[in-house]
Amino acid sequence: MSRLAFVLLAAMAWAGTATAQTQSTAPTAHAGTKLAFPASIGGAQLERSVNYAGPPSNRPDQGITYFYSTPKKMVIAVHVYDGGRRVPPGSANPLVVDEFMGELGTSEQQVKYGGYTHFERPSVPSTCTYGSVVFRCITYSAVNQSNARLYTKMMLTGFRDHFISIRIDWSQARQQTASDADAALQAFVPALFH
Repeated sequence: MSRLAFVLLAAMAWAGTATAQTQSTAPTAHAGTKLAFPASIGGAQLERSVNYAGPPSNRPDQGITYFYSTPKKMVIAVHVYDGGRRVPPGSANPLVVDEFMGELGTSEQQVKYGGYTHFERPSVPSTCTYGSVVFRCITYSAVNQSNARLYTKMMLTGFRDHFISIRIDWSQARQQTASDADAALQAFVPALFH
């Protein structure tokens, strides 16, 4: 999937406009990574999945995105793709660092293009560890048309020759906090990578 398409899907989820109905067009196990995507992971429920590798696009390098919702109604999007190349493991290799910075730049452009203002992010990304998996990560935010600040934590790592991108979105206007998002990730990520 192109960065733009993933960002737009994430932005739809971020804004709360994504449909809540289950739509599964992707396999429940990813063949390349051997990760399973069942109906529930770490307390989050699968809402839908989109397979960009199959018809009509038939672009295996674009991967698959799985959308989960947490009990506090936050959206977790997991995008598994290889971009047409073998991805080294971990979060510190140059390919993952470059991909992360590209994703971050695209995200910022699309958030602004979507009508959000006051985009804020730290000047440099950090690393986040959930279970035994280390990600390159950053949390950014912007203000929507209703003057509510929305937050996204974006994470990326290399795993079994693929990029694994995970995003979680939350809003204080919905009584969701960074602590809620971190708790959801603490339950979700180790369960996904078990």
